[in-house]
Amino acid sequence: MAQKKLERFAAIKTFDNVLEYPANMKGKWKDFFKNNNPVVLELACGRGEYTVGLAGLFPHKNYIGVDIKGNRMFIGAKKCLTENLTNAAFLRTQIEKIPDYFSANEVSDIWITFPDPQLRLSKAKKRLTHPRFLRLYAQILAPSGSIHLKTDSPVLFNFTKKVISLYNLQLIEENENVFSGSNISEELKIKTHYEKLDIAQSNAIFYLRFTLPYNLINIDTQLQQIINNEEKAG
Repeated sequence: MAQKKLERFAAIKTFDNVLEYPANMKGKWKDFFKNNNPVVLELACGRGEYTVGLAGLFPHKNYIGVDIKGNRMFIGAKKCLTENLTNAAFLRTQIEKIPDYFSANEVSDIWITFPDPQLRLSKAKKRLTHPRFLRLYAQILAPSGSIHLKTDSPVLFNFTKKVISLYNLQLIEENENVFSGSNISEELKIKTHYEKLDIAQSNAIFYLRFTLPYNLINIDTQLQQIINNEEKAG
């Protein structure tokens, strides 16, 4: 397994659709893709199922999968090369550093698909919908842009709803069981590796879509109180 990882790390260094900690990319993604199409991110993309799937569905948008784990990213990046999906790329870096790679308003939408829900309350700040991450997204997301969360974790789903409520964010869409209905959008039909595993065994897939304001008010004290209450209840 270690040898396979090393081989994949070596391979992505040769892929022209993978950038590892690139310098001076702010405001230059349209040059990279050679068009003026909207740029959409998939954060913690893993194997990049959503980056690949969305790029195939919407050829007039550019998709970038962001993750630190290059051995997983290899799978999606190679598939894009094989299928000649020139509107998809992968950025290897920490999510905490994404403002270093994108300018204000450069990103039109952000997808967060089956991230680690960080179930231990002591690690709640690592949840990708925690306010400390939302502040990062607000630095690069266009005013009309949305955050999309798809997860099988009721904990992360409910936590995110509380954040939306506390910040008075605009909730555009909420679905507590994506596949219970018959009118499912093509975007939500895409399944990630972890979705297929059903690790949370929740028997439901949750989805939220919401927007961010220009300025996020600091309400960490209120949010921490909610986390403390959850800990006591648990």
